[in-house]
Amino acid sequence: MSRRIEGMRIYLRPMAAEDLDAVHSYASLESVSEHQPWGPNSWEETKAYVEDVLADAEELPQIRFVFAVILKEGEKMIGAGEIWLHNYDNLAGEIGYVFHPDYWGKGFATETAGLLLAFGFKEKRLHRIQATCSPHNARSKKLLEKLGMVQEGRIRDALRMNGGWRDSLLYSILEDEWRAGKEQT
Repeated sequence: MSRRIEGMRIYLRPMAAEDLDAVHSYASLESVSEHQPWGPNSWEETKAYVEDVLADAEELPQIRFVFAVILKEGEKMIGAGEIWLHNYDNLAGEIGYVFHPDYWGKGFATETAGLLLAFGFKEKRLHRIQATCSPHNARSKKLLEKLGMVQEGRIRDALRMNGGWRDSLLYSILEDEWRAGKEQT
């Protein structure tokens, strides 16, 4: 897949090997990985991640789509967005996103997640898309709710991290809910 997904201030394009430096610029930061089971990444860990992304893009059928988030002004990669189709039979997928902290709180994650939802519902014809976040990640909770996603519950001890376990909040949106929300805007 080589096409761009256009937003207002950003566009998404498939992640490429050339994105390694930009990915490492945020994946190596403790603040970025605070709520994640990975990181802060070493150079080798970031390189392995990008290699995995590129390999997954070659799989048929492709079930994981990882996009570089490019700021239109300056053509700079500022983060990544991902959607994976975890259940083809039930037309279900999951989104995720990560950004360099210089771009937090400016609406780029909301725009990215909105583009990922549109890709999932329009291009991949999904029925349901979910996302998870740490119960302590107020920014992600607010973003998911802003997109019209509904908190379905709490997944206990969902991720092993820092020698312990972390719960995850589960959010979702159905295609008809997403379409109804689009009509109101």
